[in-house]
Amino acid sequence: MTCAEAKPRYAGILLAAGRGWRFDPEGRQNKLLQTLPDGTTIVAAAARHLQAATDSLLAVVPADSPVLSAHLSAQGCAVTKCAAADTGMAASLVHALRLAHDAPGWIIALGDMPFVSPDTIRQLAAALAQGADIAVPVHQGMRGNPVAFSRRHLDELLQLRGDIGARRLMQTHPVHEVPVSDPGILRDIDTASDLEKCRF
Repeated sequence: MTCAEAKPRYAGILLAAGRGWRFDPEGRQNKLLQTLPDGTTIVAAAARHLQAATDSLLAVVPADSPVLSAHLSAQGCAVTKCAAADTGMAASLVHALRLAHDAPGWIIALGDMPFVSPDTIRQLAAALAQGADIAVPVHQGMRGNPVAFSRRHLDELLQLRGDIGARRLMQTHPVHEVPVSDPGILRDIDTASDLEKCRF
């Protein structure tokens, strides 16, 4: 393969800086470090699936979460701490994009979605390679996560603020929908009951 034929090297961004108050309102348990039935933590499963399908992975964690940071580092992730994470998801995303701005595109995944298939992520990367500027997976008519962006939208992504994340761009720009047979794109672990359902 010549340099001219080389595949684009898309970066995976794992957003793992949320506090998970709905899981534990008192903040004593980090939901991302809770284990699934196979013993893997929620965030490790999400990270491994993203690692398997992208060329690099950058995980964003809060500045005051050394255990989470060490855990993700042990999974082979590049970890960055976002001091402004509590201001909303956009802060974590912008923080990561500033560090990974050289990539031709990004697959943006959530740390509390451990059931997304690596093949789904590969299909999103393929959509970018084929010219899509925004690609989203769709299962049974419903859009889910992760979401892929080409660098065409970098400037707008860097302007995001608050907790809406990149949804605003998806409302104002064409979105390429990628049909997948992957219910994991719709399944997050938001509450303790969500995790309990995984055990049956």
